[in-house]
Amino acid sequence: MGKRLSVLLVTEGTYPYNTGGVSTWAHDLCTKIPEVDYTLYSINALVEHRFKYQLSGNVQKIVQVPMWSSEEPIDCIDYGREYFTILKTREITSEAAIKASFAPFFKKFIEIIYSEHQSVEELDACFFSMWKFFNLHDYKTTMASETVWNTFCDTLKSVLPNKELVHVPIGDITTAMRWIYRFLIPISIEVPKVDISHVTISGVAVLPALCLKYQYDTPILLTEHGVYIRERMIAISAADYSFFLKKMLINFSECITKLAYFKASKITTVSKFNVAWEKFYGADYSKIEVIYNGVDSSFFKPRKKPDHLQDTPTVVAAARIFELKDILTMIRVCKVVCETLPKTQFLIYGNKDAVPEYTAECESLITELGLKNNFFLKGFHEKPEELYAEGDISILTSISEGFPFTVIESMSCEVPVVATDVGGVSEALDDACGFVCKPKDANEIAEKVVKLLVNKELRTWMGENARRKVLENFTTNLFTDAFKRVYAELSVSPAARSKVVFIKESI
Repeated sequence: MGKRLSVLLVTEGTYPYNTGGVSTWAHDLCTKIPEVDYTLYSINALVEHRFKYQLSGNVQKIVQVPMWSSEEPIDCIDYGREYFTILKTREITSEAAIKASFAPFFKKFIEIIYSEHQSVEELDACFFSMWKFFNLHDYKTTMASETVWNTFCDTLKSVLPNKELVHVPIGDITTAMRWIYRFLIPISIEVPKVDISHVTISGVAVLPALCLKYQYDTPILLTEHGVYIRERMIAISAADYSFFLKKMLINFSECITKLAYFKASKITTVSKFNVAWEKFYGADYSKIEVIYNGVDSSFFKPRKKPDHLQDTPTVVAAARIFELKDILTMIRVCKVVCETLPKTQFLIYGNKDAVPEYTAECESLITELGLKNNFFLKGFHEKPEELYAEGDISILTSISEGFPFTVIESMSCEVPVVATDVGGVSEALDDACGFVCKPKDANEIAEKVVKLLVNKELRTWMGENARRKVLENFTTNLFTDAFKRVYAELSVSPAARSKVVFIKESI
């Protein structure tokens, strides 16, 4: 029997500690390709303790990196390093060593962030040099040093116009440095050796894959769900940050995205919509392949509507409550629908704790519009395959998506969908399966919802077409077969896998 293929699956804020579309995708990947051994590398805000999924037996190890914990990751997570080694790295990390072997590359990194023409080759060289430094030296001692702080401030003076810099408060500069400190943490953590790194987002999640690329020439597979850089721009633009901080975040995000595309051996994307964004940020078109998400059609199948809802026009949604899902527009849709069908109920299933402030805003709007008997935030549903049966139709009002599972899950259950035209939605949903509407247009969306709720014959016809389309195009077998093929293409001989590009020096 040959050696089993090993894959590092890198996630950020998703699998296995949080639910959502990317987590569903990752769980299907791990459970439906049992011949591959997976190591999960989970980047989270804080230390997570409970899985949201029952992990399959081929998940060999979990590496967790809490990037925003009050303690350093190395102080609260066991990465298998001997304590005397940690102490030794701290001892040798002197200001002189930092100034000679780290500061020049950190300075270049900041210059590239603010450059109008960001060189991805130079950025790659900076990350290699910083990673190499952290193989021997302590991350916290380095990044919190006077040398790095002075380097950061001096570089800002050289890259920002005086008229712009003079208006930047010292608090903003401190915040920017603190963010960079957090963003770069993964390059200081040793990563288990594997055959392939599979990264699920083109952000800082690429950093552990870079570590393996630098050390072993491990191929990187990047799967794009929602377009990371697009969603980052939406979030940053809406945030209550100063111009200085927004500019830094956007520039940093663009750099990381370009580097992820540059270093990836293969880019798979869940929709054709993503390809234009990827090409714009430098992805080689020949590396890109569209692999649609898939659902288990024997699991997501038609079911009878519950008796207690038989006489109630019902709209269901599977959506985490946060800004990109635009639940506020969904609430306004409900208000318009209820003007025609006052007994209509909207049942929204999804985590309410992701962004508590946004959930509170939604609850306030429900009250303001008098919809307490019509619009319900039901929280997490433990059996997603059953929630669609509660609805006559399902709804999606997102302002950004990749290729949403909720659409194809609903279609597989023979429940027609009304959704916004974002991401790859229109690649799954056509006018024989439901309706696609403009984002944020509550009146248009409500019109289509009413049209379906009052016409059972139309709903039945669309539902049957929807399931047929899923069976032909969007099943887990098609999805997992595609990734098995991609893994095989990227796998290399044992001799090549053992090749070391950079050999760590002993301390």
